Amino acid sequence: MKTFKPKAWVLPQPVLIIGTYDKDGVPNAMNAAWGGQWDENEIMISMGSHATTVNLNLCGDFTVTFATKETMVESDYVGIVSAKNEPEKIAKTGWNVAKAECVNAPVFTDFPMTLECRIKEKYNESDTGYYIVAEILNIVVNEEYLAEDGKPDVEKMNLITFDPVHHNYLQLGEKVGKAFSIGAQVKQKK
Repeated sequence: MKTFKPKAWVLPQPVLIIGTYDKDGVPNAMNAAWGGQWDENEIMISMGSHATTVNLNLCGDFTVTFATKETMVESDYVGIVSAKNEPEKIAKTGWNVAKAECVNAPVFTDFPMTLECRIKEKYNESDTGYYIVAEILNIVVNEEYLAEDGKPDVEKMNLITFDPVHHNYLQLGEKVGKAFSIGAQVKQKK
């Protein structure tokens, strides 16, 4: 086996699009990969020093959506261009924007699913950013991405993940097994 020095190589890494409003109510978005589920109804995100961080300091409300194969180009764009330098950032994406139902933040309706969140706690605040734990107050899903049981159908969403090793985006694939069930095969071995 080959060894490597420690790197940010936890896999898979989501491609999260964080939506906020600036002080004038203008929608903004950024691309973040270092985040995940914190608790049943909470998420955690590592925030650097961005226009989004400034917006979060003004109002702790934000949305999180998940980049897809169809939104990949624009999702990458909002990660490489700052609203500090490009005031027409969201207009250039062509994304449709609506106001969230439960928080003061934008929903980018071109994405399959959006979490409406509010900061609960900040950790390790410094000039370079901070970590946030946020409560999920509402989840909105475009109806075309619902399964027959009325719940979100992740396979229909064409979600992508970030490959931190080679700096690529990879599309998540198809279902390969049933969680909390398939392991019973091992229990049955003699």
